[in-house]
Amino acid sequence: MQTYDLRPIGRVESPLIDPAEAPKQGDEGAPSAWLVFEPEMQEGLSDLQVGDHVIVITWLHRARRDVLRTYPRDAHDAPWIGVFSLRSPDRPNPIGLHPVEVLDISGPRIRVSNLEAVDGTPIVDVKPVMGPIENR
Repeated sequence: MQTYDLRPIGRVESPLIDPAEAPKQGDEGAPSAWLVFEPEMQEGLSDLQVGDHVIVITWLHRARRDVLRTYPRDAHDAPWIGVFSLRSPDRPNPIGLHPVEVLDISGPRIRVSNLEAVDGTPIVDVKPVMGPIENR
């Protein structure tokens, strides 16, 4: 199997420390958090603005990579389901997708809403939320 190099561009600073205590989704009570970017990435942040809606893509570094089936939302009374039909963090390539709103920008730091990623989670990329007439 071919492999690919993935380079983090920053990390999450969050009050969430324990993945077991983090909300399952950002809109289920996740706090705001800071995205702290590597200095060489700052130019890429230049056109982001407060109020923008973006998708933060993370590497869920504390997830298990050997899981192909699991219980949805850890409900052991539910059917055992394949991870590709769930948003479980445990999966072969633990990529997290987090729709958030930009709340504040301070140099290489961006505060965002409703981020369920734990403190120290590597940031892989940030992409704008595309609307039906968006042409970026």
